Amino acid sequence: MDLKDLKPSPGSTHRKRRVGRGIGSGHGKTAGRGHKGLGARSHGNTPPSYEGGQMPLQRRLPKQGFRRTLKNQARRDEFAIVNLSRLGDFGEDVTIDAAALVARGLVPAGRKVKVLGDGELKSRIRVRADAFSKSALDKIAAVGGFAELVVKPTSEKS
Repeated sequence: MDLKDLKPSPGSTHRKRRVGRGIGSGHGKTAGRGHKGLGARSHGNTPPSYEGGQMPLQRRLPKQGFRRTLKNQARRDEFAIVNLSRLGDFGEDVTIDAAALVARGLVPAGRKVKVLGDGELKSRIRVRADAFSKSALDKIAAVGGFAELVVKPTSEKS
């Protein structure tokens, strides 16, 4: 069998319907597009969500969830995450703050730091950060270390 011998099964293909070729064809004049309206136009395609002028589903349903608007984005705290397993490399009785973490390349500069409790601590350390998870606080206290929250002064608007 050669490629030239391949043919589609009988009855599986049809001739293309030739529309707009006179009234004798049965598909003349408007060529199956009806009279006027968007469907009759050459640019007349509608998006999948179009419901013929009825209020679309996405507008009928209520809004839900957190929307990241500029106002909400300004209020949201973006933390750089550091696990306790990374803090064990600093040594005994050292104070670890954001500047020390930036110097080691563990967090980007200018971001708030949150310490999470993944990993184990073997040495006593003092950690200054913007936020701590409960497990991190428990593990730091268990080895005799200190966890200190950095509180930045808030500007009062009047």
